[in-house]
Amino acid sequence: MTRRLALFGATGSVGQSTLDLVRRDSEAWRISVLTANCDVAELARLAREFRPELAVVADESCHGALRDALAGTGVEVAAGADALVAAAQRPADLVMAAIVGTAGLAPTMAALASGHDVALANKEALVSAGELMTAAARASGATILPVDSEHNAIFQCLAGGRLSEVRRIILTASGGPFRTMSAADMATVTPAQAVAHPNWSMGAKISVDSATMMNKGLELIEAHHLFPVGLDRIEILVHPQSVVHSLVEFVDCSTLAQLGSPDMRIPIASALAWPQRMATPCAPLDLASIARLDFEAPDEDRFPATALCRATITEGGARPAQLNAANEVAVAAFLAGRISFPAIVDTVCSVMEAEAPPPPASLQDIFSVDAASRAAAQTFVDSFEHA
Repeated sequence: MTRRLALFGATGSVGQSTLDLVRRDSEAWRISVLTANCDVAELARLAREFRPELAVVADESCHGALRDALAGTGVEVAAGADALVAAAQRPADLVMAAIVGTAGLAPTMAALASGHDVALANKEALVSAGELMTAAARASGATILPVDSEHNAIFQCLAGGRLSEVRRIILTASGGPFRTMSAADMATVTPAQAVAHPNWSMGAKISVDSATMMNKGLELIEAHHLFPVGLDRIEILVHPQSVVHSLVEFVDCSTLAQLGSPDMRIPIASALAWPQRMATPCAPLDLASIARLDFEAPDEDRFPATALCRATITEGGARPAQLNAANEVAVAAFLAGRISFPAIVDTVCSVMEAEAPPPPASLQDIFSVDAASRAAAQTFVDSFEHA
């Protein structure tokens, strides 16, 4: 049976991997929606290939260019934030939420509220508005299928058990490119070094988050919402080979782990095919060739982001949204050469030191916290240039 897939963030790395899998099983899927931020040329190319009902570009200034590029194809064209939300409310069997950052929050919430199952690759949305998103899913009966490799691993491990039977959830982390580097040396690393992840091929922002270990802290917050076993039962374990993607220990002390090659098409395929499985072109795991698997405790002195994230979710309320917004500003400033690598976490800490806003009760509250936190982070970044 052919299923309708709405793909939000089609031109990014997750979107491209998703479409690679769809091409290989084209009879199983019909693309109903494709969206991108502002890459009109690539979005138009994909729309001509997959012939969705609708193509949406988030940047309204690109509307005319996309309309012209798709003239005569029969593909409907729209632009802007409201158009993304409307696209998420269209009929679909699965929505792939792969828009980076809080820009993906509103369409993801719209999809969940409409009762659509959502394959969630946008961690910032769940970090900023986890309580609102999970409540929306419960109310509509929608299922959130995690696409992050670690959360997808946990999801798979839990297929044979219940949350009430879980003793520990263990999120694995590669440790990033600076796992063995001293704090002094990290003070001088460059953006090019930070985006050179040793195992995964990812976008610049998530690669920098991996280098600071902020990515693992954000995943801790995600796991807290997706698998509510209690924050004290979610741990982080550094595993440099990125072969064991996460583990679940049950009350009988049996531990299940999900292993696989570091290829995002594996967790994406898991979400696409759920509750079945589908073939992928990914390399099968060759443990004899890998030969060894190493594990170590995280060093929160050199990488304080994970402890900061744990404290943030413990406090709750608006704090996670503040943290996420400040981190996005800080990472962009680092990639632009405006601040040093250690100043990324310093920027986030500076925003978190202010009095917490009231707990958000709506998406508009989240957006207000996000905007204020971005402004505060930008002020801190600007202070570096004038110091």
